[in-house]
Amino acid sequence: MYTRTKGTVPVPGGEISYCVAGREQTGIPLILVHGGPGGSYDAFEPFLSLAASRPVICYDQLGSYRSPAPVDDSLLSLERFADELHALRKALAPGRVHILGHSFGAMVLLAYIGKYGQEDIASLTLAGPLISSPRWEADQRRLLSEMPPDTRAVIEMHESCEVYDSPAYQEAMMAYYRRHLCRMDPWPDCLMRMFDYMAVPIYLAMWGPSEFTVRGTLRQKDLTGVLPTLRLPVLFTCGEFDEATPLTVRDFCDQTEGAVMKIFAGASHMHFLEAEEEYMTVLSAFLDGADR
Repeated sequence: MYTRTKGTVPVPGGEISYCVAGREQTGIPLILVHGGPGGSYDAFEPFLSLAASRPVICYDQLGSYRSPAPVDDSLLSLERFADELHALRKALAPGRVHILGHSFGAMVLLAYIGKYGQEDIASLTLAGPLISSPRWEADQRRLLSEMPPDTRAVIEMHESCEVYDSPAYQEAMMAYYRRHLCRMDPWPDCLMRMFDYMAVPIYLAMWGPSEFTVRGTLRQKDLTGVLPTLRLPVLFTCGEFDEATPLTVRDFCDQTEGAVMKIFAGASHMHFLEAEEEYMTVLSAFLDGADR
């Protein structure tokens, strides 16, 4: 059994809330960086099982659910999110550490590596990674083209008119999400909480009103150039039907020396929920290998 400790850490722009599970364990800690932008660490619930052997650290990024703050555009930069992760690491895990970034969290993680380097990082895991916004946008457009014609027509019509709040559009988008975001039925409570707590203003400012058209501050962000510089164990993961498509993730893996990749059959973007037992087995083996 493991304990949970909660607290706050000062970061540029305010302070963020964290949770450490298994603080008393002696293994190399694992820091989890959530996606969104504007998400929360709720969907990381399955990772707490790893706290039997190592501390597992979750945090809500500034402006997200547990870290409320008036966040203006000057704070919504990848550099600040990297600085935030650096502050958290210094406060809670100043020695060797594993770090996992999911979706937008992978972009934050690579921005962190680009600014602060790789010293004392035991491994990186990039899960369903957003690494290049233009590549992500192109992949979503392709996935949309493969949706049933009626669903695709509703989405494309509303996109062309820039109407994102109609019930018909929301219903069509839910069909897309049930194919490429999470294929479980019903969605688990931890995922529902993440969406309930979503910091929508941050998502709109950094990404935009649509999965398929990036208009926010991340529009031209591409951190692919960081991948060839990595000189540590790296694991890429994605689902068979992931928004972070296997073809794209494979390309990222091929650009990363010594990296390994795992595709979870039948799963999508939330593959660590959809294939929880298999995912935690794969990740535990990877982390244990990197420990050694």
